[in-house]
Amino acid sequence: MMQQKTPRVVIVTGASQGIGQAIAETFLHHGDIVIGCAFSALSNAPQAQKMLADWPERFFYHSVDVTQTEQIKQFISEAEQRFGRIDVLVSNAGKNVFKGIDCDESDWSRNFDLNLRSHWYLAKCARPALQKSRGVILIMTSNHAFSTMPGCAPYNISKRALLSLVQSLTIEWGPEIRTVGIAPGFIDTDGNQAWFDAHPDARLAREKTIKKHPVGRIGRPEEVGELCLYLASENAGFIAGTTIVMDGGRSAIMQDEDDA
Repeated sequence: MMQQKTPRVVIVTGASQGIGQAIAETFLHHGDIVIGCAFSALSNAPQAQKMLADWPERFFYHSVDVTQTEQIKQFISEAEQRFGRIDVLVSNAGKNVFKGIDCDESDWSRNFDLNLRSHWYLAKCARPALQKSRGVILIMTSNHAFSTMPGCAPYNISKRALLSLVQSLTIEWGPEIRTVGIAPGFIDTDGNQAWFDAHPDARLAREKTIKKHPVGRIGRPEEVGELCLYLASENAGFIAGTTIVMDGGRSAIMQDEDDA
């Protein structure tokens, strides 16, 4: 992969594992500087430790609770002060809050603080730096924003709201800042494996899920990273204000055979 001459400064939230880790590694392989954060302390984040060892001069890690606005503000401020610029913000951190529509108020609040408000506030704090660099914001939503399953509220509701956040950031902050959403479906991460493991037969649950994808498999985290790399490039300069679904064709199916 060809590296660009001037490394960009890229913020990746939720970078300690799964999709966030893959996104961070993709930009690092491309030659960029990545400042990652996640809730976990570094001592509890072995993947982040490995990235620090592999890219000691271009990867930096912070423990940040993105539900706490003061921590977000400090994280973004320190990143800009250290490097003098921010070129790309990949707002990825989030978590499944599958409690159902009758969830407790505490579950509702926790979900919206993490899966909606944090994305808005990260963008708000990074805006001055991104305006200077004419940068890019990438917001990770989910295919649950378009169609969902029983028991997945309030998660799916916040993910749907992110579609509107992407639109508003685009029309109010453009043309200096370009914003795009990404909506992955089933990606082969520890989080999705935990969902399979919650079934009586995890192997069977995985096989049934794979059969529901026209491409015949579920996604790989590095594929999300490659999409982020493209969307952050000048080649994607006319893509803005929209959310791209990458779900292996899952959402194209009107009805599953075993549901008929």
